[in-house]
Amino acid sequence: MSAWSLAGERALITGAASGIGAALAEGLAQRGCHLILTDINEAGLEPVAEKARALGVEVDTYKLDVADPQAIQDLFGAVSLKYASVSLLFNNAGVALGGTFEEVSPENFDWLMSINFFGVVRMARAFMPLLKAAKKAQIINVSSIFGIVAPPGQTAYSSAKFGVRGFSNALRHELRGSSIGVTTIHPGGIATSIATSARMPDNADESEVAAGRERANKALVMPPSKAAEIILRGVERRIGRVLVGNDAHVLAWLERLFPVSYWGMVERLLSSRVK
Repeated sequence: MSAWSLAGERALITGAASGIGAALAEGLAQRGCHLILTDINEAGLEPVAEKARALGVEVDTYKLDVADPQAIQDLFGAVSLKYASVSLLFNNAGVALGGTFEEVSPENFDWLMSINFFGVVRMARAFMPLLKAAKKAQIINVSSIFGIVAPPGQTAYSSAKFGVRGFSNALRHELRGSSIGVTTIHPGGIATSIATSARMPDNADESEVAAGRERANKALVMPPSKAAEIILRGVERRIGRVLVGNDAHVLAWLERLFPVSYWGMVERLLSSRVK
């Protein structure tokens, strides 16, 4: 199957002000793809948009909180007034939340789910008419390697990312034979600010939080630009699942072989590296 040329297509990206979202915007612009960039950090969108416009593509920017259902509907209304179709929907926006299930408050658990899971579902539902209007379209949902493996201390995050994986897989089957494909993305450790900006339990010990952030940041090693390139190559081929990074490939392999006991193996491997 020949690669899909994205030149002249129009892509909508959530969480486009930084990290993987900003890198996807640049990679798409380099391919000649027009952009609709959204983020709750409206000011952060402008540098990303300027870089893309310098590459000769059209760029629209919108402030968007994907946890707000009305804001998503308002965005759809604004975009549909301006464009007849959208070919690519990148559901990339996401947040992190540290702490065990008992440490995390119900309010914080719901906060993460509203962004990381329901934001994906609501964006897909809202923009389905514009995707159907395109000659060919792809929904790209960013899950995580924590949507394949589930570490302790990540009950909320893994719940959302497993949810994204299940939603994406079922939706792909439902859309089989249509003009719309679905790609699920499972990044490993990408060098973004997600660990630094993660919300923590209100009663968390500050020294433990600092140590946890340091451990997490050490695992976030792949540049977002490299991750975006891997993702976009998968989108061009319209494949269903993209693992990003060697760590993602190894963990997915371990989970497949040892679906119950894999995490003990991971912990032993990590402890042996520290010694």
